Amino acid sequence: MPSFEQSPQFDVTGVGLNATDTLILLPKFPAYAGKIAFDEEMYSPGGQVASAMVQCAKLGLRTKYIGTVGDDVRGKIQMESLQGSGIDISDVKVVANCPNQTAYILIDKTTGERTVLWQRAECLRLEADDITESMIASTRLLHIDGHDTSAVAKAASIARKHKIPVTVDVDTIYQGFEQILPNVDYLIASSEFPTAWTGEKDPFHALELIQQQYGMRVAAMTLGAYGALARMDGRYYYSAAFVVNCEDTTGAGDIFHGAFCYALLNDMSLQDSLEFANALAALNCTAIGARGGISTEDAARALIERAERRSHKDFSRRAMGGYR
Repeated sequence: MPSFEQSPQFDVTGVGLNATDTLILLPKFPAYAGKIAFDEEMYSPGGQVASAMVQCAKLGLRTKYIGTVGDDVRGKIQMESLQGSGIDISDVKVVANCPNQTAYILIDKTTGERTVLWQRAECLRLEADDITESMIASTRLLHIDGHDTSAVAKAASIARKHKIPVTVDVDTIYQGFEQILPNVDYLIASSEFPTAWTGEKDPFHALELIQQQYGMRVAAMTLGAYGALARMDGRYYYSAAFVVNCEDTTGAGDIFHGAFCYALLNDMSLQDSLEFANALAALNCTAIGARGGISTEDAARALIERAERRSHKDFSRRAMGGYR
């Protein structure tokens, strides 16, 4: 895996979304147009890149977050969470008279699965002019999402100029995302993105097409309850998910990305990186909230040693056999 410079001020810098969720815990999910009393309601900080950075900080990395936050109560909750995690927030932009991104997350307590209703005000948009070279050049690794395309595209371009590896978390197609992909080294997408982006129904072939077109070192996809699939140097790697007592799946993908960043910076092999990230994602599902079960390297190692795994038999078979 990659070789990293040791001198920059930060190990990892994240540019992208944060959100403050309102969790609504349900005894079970009601039928369509149904009605049910909920058990509990609570605020919970989250968001793709912000939560990934909290996981990085928990693992001991020198971590910085760049993004926008509203000045309402949800924004204050988010800032307190980031600051309390030891993350550098000196380049977070607090937007006056603007609500923070929020989501109402309905959690089915019988399964831990969630349904998300979200909103982000236009006043929270991060622009390219908000990103300066000094913000990005002082890190060993850059992690981004695809939402504010012009801003993250500029950040990725600066990183490429300074030979800083870039990881990206993308779950849907964003207008202008093709500007970002040429400067990405590690694409880890949702299970839906590769096929939607390429129009190729076979996920193995879709990852291959993306990698061939944009030349990233690793093209990968998370598979939820079935783990993760990745392609590097013409070979496929599959890592099964870990079976845990799931309380809430919110934020599992975000934590996967934070753990993967840590694995890269610690020179783990790709297979070990996927297993480590799967383990920490699974541990986060054992508590309520996007950051409820953020855990440590020791806990991840223990889970890897003892836990039952849930494998997607077709993905496992095809990865081992060269996918055809």
